[in-house]
Amino acid sequence: MTTKQKRYEALVQVYHGELYRFAYWLCQDPTVAEDLVQETFLRAWRSLDSLQDNNAAKPWLLTIIRRENARRFERKQFDYADVENDTLIDNTSASLDEEMEQTVIQRQINKLSVEYREPLLLQVVMGCSGEEIAEILELNKNTVMTRLYRARNQLKDALTEHQEPLKGAQN
Repeated sequence: MTTKQKRYEALVQVYHGELYRFAYWLCQDPTVAEDLVQETFLRAWRSLDSLQDNNAAKPWLLTIIRRENARRFERKQFDYADVENDTLIDNTSASLDEEMEQTVIQRQINKLSVEYREPLLLQVVMGCSGEEIAEILELNKNTVMTRLYRARNQLKDALTEHQEPLKGAQN
């Protein structure tokens, strides 16, 4: 096995799960998410020599997956069916209320505009720092921090509005 193959296999082993979670949040379809991850790793293999610093692998892969997702829309090879969103929930430990709450949160996050949703998902789902998000999105760090702040506020407001009708129905 060559050094390139070993390096590639290490990337796949370390980042496959995280990339799948992020891809799923982007497209809300498990099959499309897996396709995005596969395309990402294919592109990563082709240009692995351009990755000079292994510490930059995560932002590099996230940039690739974002671009692959954008290409998906350019090629218009996606299903237009209006299917109810699946959820990534651990059914062994979650109660029905927790599942419903998780679904509501996911739907509200998906309603955020892309400029706010992407940085929020990169931070919450992928655990990226402000600097990493800035690098991935090719933005200034201050812009990223502002978008994260606004995303959290919009999400908080949307969740508060969603809770008000529920409280009225329970009384």
